[in-house]
Amino acid sequence: MARKLYVTRALYVGGYIIKVAFNDGVEKFVDFEDFLVKNPHPQYDKYKDLNLFKTFKIEIGTIVWGENWDLIFPVEQLHKGKIKI
Repeated sequence: MARKLYVTRALYVGGYIIKVAFNDGVEKFVDFEDFLVKNPHPQYDKYKDLNLFKTFKIEIGTIVWGENWDLIFPVEQLHKGKIKI
């Protein structure tokens, strides 16, 4: 049976890059800049502000932003190190 993949640690590195560690021992540097710049949904624009971008937290095994998970990504995308737009 396959283990469920989840985020164990996340560390802000600089710009829009977060170093993400997973329960399988993999670590990735994930750059969210393309997503934030190219995404057409204005509700994500506030996270272009680096001070707000840095307020991420780990919940339900992935990285989230905002009280109601305004911004959330599938853990599989984070594990690949590439965010789909």
